[in-house]
Amino acid sequence: MQKGSISIYFVRSAVEPIIERGFDADELLRNAGISPALLQTPQARVTPQNFSALWLAVARTLDDELFCQDSRRMKVGSFAMLCQSLVHCTTLRSALVRMTRFFNLILDDFQCSLESGTRHASLAIRHTAGLRASPVFGCETLLMMQHGLACWLIGRRIPILAAAFCYPEPSRSAEYARMYSQHLLFDQPTTALRFDQSYLDLPVIQNQKSASDFVRQAPANIVLKYKNSEGLAAQIRRRLRAAARTEWPDFEEFAARLNMTPSTLRRRLQDEGQSFQAIKDQLRRDLAIDYLCHTANSVTEIACELGFSEASAFHRAFKKWTGANPGEYRQRMLKG
Repeated sequence: MQKGSISIYFVRSAVEPIIERGFDADELLRNAGISPALLQTPQARVTPQNFSALWLAVARTLDDELFCQDSRRMKVGSFAMLCQSLVHCTTLRSALVRMTRFFNLILDDFQCSLESGTRHASLAIRHTAGLRASPVFGCETLLMMQHGLACWLIGRRIPILAAAFCYPEPSRSAEYARMYSQHLLFDQPTTALRFDQSYLDLPVIQNQKSASDFVRQAPANIVLKYKNSEGLAAQIRRRLRAAARTEWPDFEEFAARLNMTPSTLRRRLQDEGQSFQAIKDQLRRDLAIDYLCHTANSVTEIACELGFSEASAFHRAFKKWTGANPGEYRQRMLKG
């Protein structure tokens, strides 16, 4: 699975129902390898391993895999049962129909559906709890589950053509662009992911054994694995990861390696809402967080590993990425 990092927003959202119900959120965070102090750093990010551990711990504590976002609990084990049920479907279309029926059976406040037309299909979620505002984290969690399941069932990422949300644009919408699509709509009547209808006819390739493996790796595999892995930005990220950070080529050299002119590469990245520099910065940020959280390497060693000529340049870059310098970030992660 590709490495990456998770915004601290999702960590805060996951522990909010824990705090509201009087459980010890700090203990859950520490057991998941996340310092409670990071919640006070708006730009902080955590590794997929840490977020996955927290997700599972919160679900167990609440006995709710949707984190109290619905008036009825989605009891622990529901997701595993759903996965085992879906592998018996023959096509993605029949699996998604079954999936939406499953969610509609166990949830009261969300109405899920598969909608298809002549060219496009959508996974749609409507909030049905009267005048109460739609719980944003509930919509986000259901979308991650449903899109992740759809991609896993056919063994490939389903590119999202557009994503609509039934609430105002949040400050973290850049996360949505990376998770779903560059084409985002907010304040819409329905939360939905739109994709090419041809995917509905693809066969389900999973079985009971692969379902068990999938559930064991959840939710990290859902949050990160089915990001856009086929796009040009993802290809560049993989190539950079495979090379020593001190040997990363410059933009013109990278374009030549891809048999493109610099202007073509720049245009194609712009179409995906990315730039070569942004890809390098995001990869360095994620690697830096991983090294700081999971190795004993010194900050100077990490700076060198990431290709910074001076530790001071790494300090400046890391503070820009996360709002804290590397030493402070590591200390916050290690706080008991």
